[in-house]
Amino acid sequence: MSSNDEAPAARSPGRPRSAEVDEAILDAAIDLLVEQGVGQVSIKQVAQRAGVTRDAVYRRFPDLTALLVRAVEWEYRDAEPVEWPDLDSMIAGLAGQLSRPRDRKLFRRLYAAVDDFPALLHAYAEAHGRRRVEAALAALARAQRLGQLPPHADPVVLQQVLAGAAVHYVSVTPDDSGEEAIRAYFAEVLQQVGYRPASEGEHGDE
Repeated sequence: MSSNDEAPAARSPGRPRSAEVDEAILDAAIDLLVEQGVGQVSIKQVAQRAGVTRDAVYRRFPDLTALLVRAVEWEYRDAEPVEWPDLDSMIAGLAGQLSRPRDRKLFRRLYAAVDDFPALLHAYAEAHGRRRVEAALAALARAQRLGQLPPHADPVVLQQVLAGAAVHYVSVTPDDSGEEAIRAYFAEVLQQVGYRPASEGEHGDE
């Protein structure tokens, strides 16, 4: 982060804030985070991109970290609840997200900043990631009950394996890899840990 982004002195309350300005600042902040990474973003750049003054940004956020945390939350404000009834739908959901270049790039930016700015990855987990973890655990546990995963497998460990596989994939493969290729990748990972998809027309009971 830029070293010349020290906040001005506290100000007395002024006129009510504009929701349009709020949104412009958050949009600018998340776009710059995706484009440049945390270390290259400054309040000045955010203000310029949003078309507002630095004072307008500081009236809303005490520092750049607070702004970027809110921007990450803003990025996922409309995220739908996640529910994967089976592992095929889980794989499709993971592939859908990772097939979007913007999502992949933001994913990398957040993990790259974890040592210096852990609050950003935490914000992602709270706004979006935690729900996906919970949905994955539920899908894995259900598949195990249906006999599609070995009975000794630990769904928590399997979810962590999949999370690590996702980080690896977005780190080493081109951003234009298609959704089908990503689905095949996750299917192969699950098969390596004993996943046996149900045969067509075969349905187990919970």
